[in-house]
Amino acid sequence: MRFIEPTAQDIKEQKLYKEMGLTDTEYQKVIDILSREPNYTELGIFSVMWSEHCSYKHSKTFLKQFPTTGEHVLMGPGEGAGVVDIGDNQAVVFKVESHNHPSAVEPYQGAATGVGGIIRDIVSIGARPIGLLNSLRFGELTTANNRRLLRGVVSGIGGYGNCIGIPTVSGEVEFDSSYDGNPLVNAMCVGIIEHDKIQKGTAQGTGNKVIYVGLKTGRDGIHGATFASEELSEESDAKRPSVQIGDPFTGKKLMEATLEAIDMPELVGIQDMGAAGLTSSSSEMAAKGNSGMTLYLDKVPVREEGISPYEMMLSETQERMLLVVENGSEDKFLELFDAKELDSAVIGEVTDNDRLLLYFENELYADIPVMPLSEEAPEYILEEQEADKDEAREDYSNEDLENVFIQLISHPTHGDKSFIFDQYDSQVGANTVKESGFGSGVTRVEGTDKAISMAIDGKSRYVYADPYNGGKEVVAQTFRSIIATGATPLAMTDCLNYGSPENPIIYNQLSESTKGMAEACLALSTPVVSGNVSLYNENREGSILPTPVVGMVGLIDDVNFMKSSKVSEGDALYLVGELTPSFSGSQIEKILENRIRKTVRNIDLELEYKRGISLQRKLVNGEINKISPLGRGGLITKLAQLAGYFNLGIDVNVDVRKDLLFSEGASNYLVVAESGMDIEDAVEIGKLSGDKFSVKTKDFELIQSLIEIKAHWEGAIPSCMNYVD
Repeated sequence: MRFIEPTAQDIKEQKLYKEMGLTDTEYQKVIDILSREPNYTELGIFSVMWSEHCSYKHSKTFLKQFPTTGEHVLMGPGEGAGVVDIGDNQAVVFKVESHNHPSAVEPYQGAATGVGGIIRDIVSIGARPIGLLNSLRFGELTTANNRRLLRGVVSGIGGYGNCIGIPTVSGEVEFDSSYDGNPLVNAMCVGIIEHDKIQKGTAQGTGNKVIYVGLKTGRDGIHGATFASEELSEESDAKRPSVQIGDPFTGKKLMEATLEAIDMPELVGIQDMGAAGLTSSSSEMAAKGNSGMTLYLDKVPVREEGISPYEMMLSETQERMLLVVENGSEDKFLELFDAKELDSAVIGEVTDNDRLLLYFENELYADIPVMPLSEEAPEYILEEQEADKDEAREDYSNEDLENVFIQLISHPTHGDKSFIFDQYDSQVGANTVKESGFGSGVTRVEGTDKAISMAIDGKSRYVYADPYNGGKEVVAQTFRSIIATGATPLAMTDCLNYGSPENPIIYNQLSESTKGMAEACLALSTPVVSGNVSLYNENREGSILPTPVVGMVGLIDDVNFMKSSKVSEGDALYLVGELTPSFSGSQIEKILENRIRKTVRNIDLELEYKRGISLQRKLVNGEINKISPLGRGGLITKLAQLAGYFNLGIDVNVDVRKDLLFSEGASNYLVVAESGMDIEDAVEIGKLSGDKFSVKTKDFELIQSLIEIKAHWEGAIPSCMNYVD
């Protein structure tokens, strides 16, 4: 039984457009564009295309700050993913996207479909995926619901990635009460392509045919883009139908079929049916081709009878692609898809009238000008307010620092992540050189000695403390992670996760942090080639911490140097950089004060680049064995993680005040090398040796057995997950 659509009069009188996320002003703008009142299908199309998730109407002004071109950039923002040259007619394709709200409502499918969607973005460019990454945020695992969310999300990521056969090679996770009930699930995919196979989502050539391929359309995911653009509330559970269902087995067939189709010269353009489904793919392809498009929706493969044109256009059923092919070649593509056991159909054609026309059973259901729909979404500049500054605290030396240390390494944020990454297949494809566990992932470019380093990171507490400099640090920390593998950083993608931009202080966080990120991108030669924005991340207590996440890729020209980069008993440890009182947004501040002091954080981007590149060269040349950037919890936490991961004792003596072991200043590294090495800005502080964890300063001594340290570190997440309420 088909849904009976409200009339244009019903829409106006009952203000039904508000239920779709449009304001009075936006509804009037639709009327102005159409020169009449929209019908229900047209209104639905405008509402999803003008949602925050699709149009970035509250963030577009900030995205314009980012540098998007550079020496290696072949294709920047505007397509399904960014493309960066790696030489020899090859390129790396990558992007990160969020699936936060779906994962909050249905964690397994929300995460699984997030992975599936980002894979299709990479495949739609023509690239074969070589690696997956994820950046996750949850509330503290002392709460049963957060444990449920973690289990579901991790199972969903592993369930999809493992089945489709793409290795999950790296990721990062943080736990903080601000994410209670509103987890962040940011998925990143990296692929490899030859230059002459790069595709664009373009519809051109009057009379060329539009082909639908993939799963039959159902009612799942309707208004998913709108759902992703509003605050979660108690009514969110009622929106479970908005969460899509992933099918990795069909996803695998679709991936292989798409890569074959891209080799066919008659292909004109291709785009994933992701957020806003058939609506976004058709209208965006037409807009990019300066064309129109006519679709005959009774030709769309559907899962059940009675699905209306409105539902077809807004459905976010997974595992679907939209293709434009040369007129007369459509049967070749249909035969390919049939051989792959995929549903497909010719559902329309490209026109020269600059309009999106939707017919169903010979009745016209929508007549919308393409360019205004795709390019004239409202753009807002809102009121912003800088948060009041706090007084900095620069000394924690009178605290029980041994107890703080134990709390740190026993916390899920800092402890061993095996519980998570052991559920992911990191070796499928046989090209993984370095997997999850300690630092970035590295995957060999098949048939060459080249490898791609890939990292993802976020520093929300720093951004909350100092949005401008915190934004710089997010980019810099990911840069350090790439440097630490011996790779040359090439470019980055970002996912901007914030609360409601209608809150002036949160809007200021977005404004200032993106300004800082843009400056860091320029200073570190890492332009932004793709990205995503996720706003309205709120729970009953308020907003999440501002969490811009950066994904970055780097190139290793000859991966064979990694064979000799070993961490061994007797190696010396070096501190690169100076430990200064940098506690704003730090983990010691969280443990002892349960707050974030809003004070200035300092970072020197010129020093950041110079120091990073110098260390990277020494690693590749074999002068040092390992680079490990300092991060959350400071030097002492990094020492414990190093000891736990490599099962080696630590004997260190640092000539500083004891609380500076927990300082989280910028641009500092822990380096492993032979004793007596001359490393710029570095001091030798000890060695890897024995079965003890011994750290001394001017006024402090901590000595524990390696077994005890490992027990705390390895048990951090399992001890929480095994808790019975």
